[in-house]
Amino acid sequence: MTIESDPSYPAHWEADVVLRDGGTARIRPITTEDAGRLVSFYEQVSDESKYYRFFAPYPRLSDRDVHRFTHHDYVDRVGLAATIGEEFIGTVRYDRIGPDGRPASAPADEAEVAFLVQDAHQGRGVASALLEHIGAVARERGIRRFAAEVLPANTKMIKVFTDVGYQQKRSFEDGSVHLTLDLEPTAESLAVQRAREQRAEARSVQRLLAPGSVAVVGVSRSGAGVGAAALRNLRDSGFHGHLYAVNEAVTRDLLDGVRAYRTVGAIDAPVDLAVIAVPADRVPDAVAACGEHGVQGLVVLSAGYGDSGPAGLARQRELLRQVRSYGMRLIGPNAYGVINTAPEVELNASLTPAPMPVRGRTGLFTQSGAIGIALLSALLRRGEGLSSFVSAGNRADVSGNDILQYWYEDEATDVALLYLETLGNPRKFTRLARRTAAVKPVVVAKGGRHTPAGHVVPGTRLSEDTVSALLRQAGVIRVDTVTELVDVGLLLASQPLPAGPRIAILGNSESLGVLTYDACLTQGLRPLPPLDLTTAASPEDFRTALAAALASDDCDAVIVTAIPWVSEHALADDLADALREAVAEAPGKPVAVVHVELAELVRALSATRAPDAGAPDRPAAGGPWTPAAPAATATATADPDRIPGYPAAERAVKALAEAVRYGQWRRALADAGQVPEYEDIDEAGAAAQLAGLLADVDGGAVLTLSDGDARELLARYGIRVLPTLPAPSPDAAARAAGILGYPVALKTTAPHLRHRADLGGVRLDLTNEAELRRSYEELTDALGKPAELQPVIQAMVPRGVDTVVRSVIDPAAGAVLSFGLAGVASELLGDTAHRLVPATDRDAAGLIRSIRAAPLLFGWRGSDPVDTPALEEVLLRLSRLVDDHPEVIGVSLEPVVVAAEGTSVLSATVRVAHPPARGDLGPRTLPSY
Repeated sequence: MTIESDPSYPAHWEADVVLRDGGTARIRPITTEDAGRLVSFYEQVSDESKYYRFFAPYPRLSDRDVHRFTHHDYVDRVGLAATIGEEFIGTVRYDRIGPDGRPASAPADEAEVAFLVQDAHQGRGVASALLEHIGAVARERGIRRFAAEVLPANTKMIKVFTDVGYQQKRSFEDGSVHLTLDLEPTAESLAVQRAREQRAEARSVQRLLAPGSVAVVGVSRSGAGVGAAALRNLRDSGFHGHLYAVNEAVTRDLLDGVRAYRTVGAIDAPVDLAVIAVPADRVPDAVAACGEHGVQGLVVLSAGYGDSGPAGLARQRELLRQVRSYGMRLIGPNAYGVINTAPEVELNASLTPAPMPVRGRTGLFTQSGAIGIALLSALLRRGEGLSSFVSAGNRADVSGNDILQYWYEDEATDVALLYLETLGNPRKFTRLARRTAAVKPVVVAKGGRHTPAGHVVPGTRLSEDTVSALLRQAGVIRVDTVTELVDVGLLLASQPLPAGPRIAILGNSESLGVLTYDACLTQGLRPLPPLDLTTAASPEDFRTALAAALASDDCDAVIVTAIPWVSEHALADDLADALREAVAEAPGKPVAVVHVELAELVRALSATRAPDAGAPDRPAAGGPWTPAAPAATATATADPDRIPGYPAAERAVKALAEAVRYGQWRRALADAGQVPEYEDIDEAGAAAQLAGLLADVDGGAVLTLSDGDARELLARYGIRVLPTLPAPSPDAAARAAGILGYPVALKTTAPHLRHRADLGGVRLDLTNEAELRRSYEELTDALGKPAELQPVIQAMVPRGVDTVVRSVIDPAAGAVLSFGLAGVASELLGDTAHRLVPATDRDAAGLIRSIRAAPLLFGWRGSDPVDTPALEEVLLRLSRLVDDHPEVIGVSLEPVVVAAEGTSVLSATVRVAHPPARGDLGPRTLPSY
């Protein structure tokens, strides 16, 4: 809700949130139009809750109360409501107070806060969500503390305050508990907030993947069409819940053997999940019927939304608004569907025909239905099972972030595979991926270097290489193709992580062994010389050689290569059994098989056990479908001792190399590093300086600081920028050199020449005035007049390696720290490394070592190594600056000369702006694109 006639209405405070039970609610400011809603809400609150709120019997609100609780200035008096549809389910308000406890205005920085939650919605985390949002609003309005009076018997509300993680004081006064909360976010409050976010979003996905009942809306009477296909797939998969078909023109009790109804509302039982397969213009009516019936979630298969142009995009936004108004979550629109192979569920609410994928330990998320089909087919063909599958289509609501929240705690999922076309919230995705990757592999194939139709996401200025670097920093295994996604997933799902990069190679083809050896070198692995068993090798020879390699301390993984025998089919099963026996004798190391035209060997290596009992048979005509009885044998299970096979050495080696790198990342987590503290940092002074600089800057404007202001700000964080003096004439240049002392450098600072020594705009090591004047004349004769060149004089610093250190605030990814060597070669080759802010000491050390030109810093070809610890300190201090002060949206230190001892920052550019009202540290919200 917004009030267009009220310019003070803070529309940016509106937010959708996921509650503890997985449902959603909308939080928004209370307005003067809410009087009726407030009265209705209060009438539904129990007398006990009213007593706890007002400390006395308070059966109804007076007109004065209603006016007070609906009229706010959104500065000193603020009220927020949690709503589902048009109904209030909870409210919170604060009133700014002075030291005497009476109403006050700024600069008073304390406020009284009070909550009231409808009894039917207590226990859903409504108050906790409201507290997060009212706290963010208060901080925005300059309030630093909340005070609350709570009756001792109101233990639920006391727990809301005490569990939030803020620093607080508690006392007992005049029969009530007095609480004071410091609203400055702490590590504990952030951890509490993110833990609540994870539990709520995981629960919302769990409700979609494990419903007790499903209704398919849009099932044709003829049995044709998407809706009928979805119904058949649900029925034939052996779904263990209740299943209903919905068709507004149905004239009989059954459709395709399933109980049929004209509307969802006519179903005389709860419906947890609705699959909607009607034309886009009829979807709103279907959504409304589901919402009124209390459906918890929707899978919308219908197309015609963001995928069909601007009108469809507007329709998609309205769909999301409507779905959330009922507290539901949405997969789609234009979705392919969801699958859950858990034996107690066996849900196939997708367009994948029965039989659905076998039970496995891999979770799969895709944004593309076509790619989803290809991935499901590839995994099935190679014997890999799934724990769950979600194809989200246009991803208007449920995204890869939500699925990661679910997989993080899902004991049935060991490997997470995601095909993403966009990253809706890269900052949150990398945070969630890092946490998930710490316990299970996360493999991502990101397609589309543009935004596909139907996907509305915040823009990003980061290159694909930068995005890849940031994902890898978060532990994500980034691959380029869906084939690599399957290859890597197969290895990780079936094999242990390698302890290192040493690879043993053995097989019956010397040539294939050499190709594998070369591929290992290309991927940065350390292969041992291939062991050629000759083409006469028997399965027993393979078993003996593999067992010996696995038992050796000289290797960390083994690649077996195999070419066909004359009688391939007869020996495939024997070879597969021999390899499994060798692995069983010496487990603990990964094994991959490279084969040439040995399809039967792949089948044997990935053999699955057939199910003991299939899905229920199609019912006889007139016989209603009934849920299958839960049985662990109802789903085929992938064989746990399978070995992945690959038709090319490069594919096997690439998968193994990704596993090696991921294993190294996991081991490095044991010492993840720390963000260092520097005693000489003046955080308060920097904050005051920035506040003064931005005092007269409009909200959306960007200010580039003058050289003096930039040097002053950076110096507060221990980054000293070498001063320069202007040289508009030869005489001025001579005077400047006299002040700084010879030797000096003469530089142009014109934008088209700055940092371009290759264009001749720099003269170094000028030891006297004569040299300076001569160089000045040469410079102006060659490049232009002094007014155009803007020359400056700077003292010389010890020679070293010229580097570039930058930080930028990306609108989607957040603060990013970048490093590379100065010069056109690095720019041309894109030899720049990136890390997310805040960077740890390990991040800084890894950052400077991850560029291809890094050997130049460490004594390449006999040169002296430079002071990399001093360079790391510059990176860490800059990281602290941009992390502490979101007003700093861009910094470029170029060049930073790294000498044998110490560093010298020769030039700095700093851009600042008013920070956004909320960021990743703000309250929990669902994205709204």
